[in-house]
Amino acid sequence: MLLHADARAALAATAVASTTFHRRHRTRPYNLLLFPVASSRLDPSLSSSSSSSSSFSSCSPQEQAIASFVKEEKPTICTADELHYAPVPGTDWRLALWRYTPPPEAPKRNHPLMLLSGVGTNAIGFDLSPAASFARHMSSQGFDTWVVEVRGAGLSVRNEPQPKVNESVPTPSTNPIAINDKSNGAMSVVAPAWDEMELVTKLTDAFTRVAETLTSYVNKSQLQGLYEKFFDQVAKLVEDTPLTKKLNDIAERISGLVEAGQGSAITEQVVFKGELLSYTIEVRDLSQKMVKVLEEGQKTVSPPLFDLQEKFSATLEDFHRQLDLILTYDWDFDHYLEEDIPAAMSYISLHSGRKDGKLLAIGHSMGGILLYAMVAKCCYENVEPRLAAIVTIASSVDYTTSNSSLKLLLPLADPAQTLNVPAVPLGALLSAAYRPYHSSGPPYLLSWLNEQISCQDMMQPELFSKLVLNNFCTVPAKVLLQLTTAFRDGGLRNRNGDFYFKEHLPNCNVPVLALAGDRDLICPPEAVYETVKLLPQNMVTYKVFGKPEGPHYSHYDLVGSHLAVNEVYPCIVEFLTCHDGVSS
Repeated sequence: MLLHADARAALAATAVASTTFHRRHRTRPYNLLLFPVASSRLDPSLSSSSSSSSSFSSCSPQEQAIASFVKEEKPTICTADELHYAPVPGTDWRLALWRYTPPPEAPKRNHPLMLLSGVGTNAIGFDLSPAASFARHMSSQGFDTWVVEVRGAGLSVRNEPQPKVNESVPTPSTNPIAINDKSNGAMSVVAPAWDEMELVTKLTDAFTRVAETLTSYVNKSQLQGLYEKFFDQVAKLVEDTPLTKKLNDIAERISGLVEAGQGSAITEQVVFKGELLSYTIEVRDLSQKMVKVLEEGQKTVSPPLFDLQEKFSATLEDFHRQLDLILTYDWDFDHYLEEDIPAAMSYISLHSGRKDGKLLAIGHSMGGILLYAMVAKCCYENVEPRLAAIVTIASSVDYTTSNSSLKLLLPLADPAQTLNVPAVPLGALLSAAYRPYHSSGPPYLLSWLNEQISCQDMMQPELFSKLVLNNFCTVPAKVLLQLTTAFRDGGLRNRNGDFYFKEHLPNCNVPVLALAGDRDLICPPEAVYETVKLLPQNMVTYKVFGKPEGPHYSHYDLVGSHLAVNEVYPCIVEFLTCHDGVSS
């Protein structure tokens, strides 16, 4: 069994590698073409629709901007008919939407269908192969089907500013310089000159970013631990010298300034129009003092610390790398709920051109949790959820009464354990743990992994391998931390901890089909029912798949097993068909 420390080290190392990969992936060029909503390239049935044109012209500028982005070419990994990109207003993210268009002979439907996958997964799980494709099956039944990849998942991309290259700044020399001492003919060694400006700028930038982030960061102790560790490493560079106290004093002042500034107007003003205001000036002043103390150490400490600048630069670079990793994965469940899903829904609704602007939606695992949370939030705010009906598969907002294997996430709620793990590379970890069927790897590890995903003989081995090796992504620790609240009294809550989603589900006015698998270890039937019982009886249908003598259904079997096509899919199609009418 892995020790917690070993697991944390493995997670941190893999997360760094994953960040490097995702950065390269996100910055690939994507050629975007602009098309009107009624373009025949998007939906042939809309090419001559005057109602669609008038609907588009009546949209807000923000909605028209959302409707204007579509990607014509798609990579080979995307097996959908079309690949679209929906911008998320106020962010740099563009969400990948896999679209499956109904064939001409399919029944006509009134609403498009949105599919949401589980935590740390992409669209592949809904489309493993032509013969095992939930998305393709739903489109064959007449539903204009869209699979949403939230930020950080699959083919979703983030526009990042290109780093500025300053070729005029020379690389500082850290080698000692030998000078001939004419008084006695000996060669004396002089410490190299410090590039003070560059070091001060890097230090100031780091702590400005920390203060800006600390306000909205869920686990503030993680960021605080990061810069406290940096200060400890810097102090060790001049350990057991008179300079240690000076450095500690400066570190305390910077920490106090950062923590006092976070949450106030100061941190908002720091980046406003790029002005160098009092906060930045004070941080820069303290950064300069720290650099000067270290420079003093290189000149005065005996024996001379000739490599001090090199060590400090390396420590600072490591601090920047860890900070980059935290900021790269700086989002939580609420970001999906409040930003990604509304943006995707607006895009799908506008491009589909349906009459009442509503969608049908199916959510698997966290996807279903998002649908429950959306309905609860709309009930509280007394607004229309824009959902004609929803299907939740293996989902709940309250796991307290169940023996879910997801309780393994609970240790992540301890800040000490998440200190160096801002993101969990779920895909890399599963790939490393997985051994193909009939391999010589440890059988107990494979057995444990299989049972979490699929019951015996429910999936073809090659499709199971494709699922494990291709369907999972890196997950921010902040997402997992928020999801762990579903295992505490009151169930899932928002990032501030003051909104309990389950409290508002009794007011649900959206028809719900809630499905569970009899051998689901991740979301057992009792967890699904814990949420079902909160909903009005006339609004919810609950069904558990699996029989005492078999076959049995695990977490993914409800979506991707070979029996789901004949047992689960018809149940979903029948429910959606009943609620696909257009409201007046």
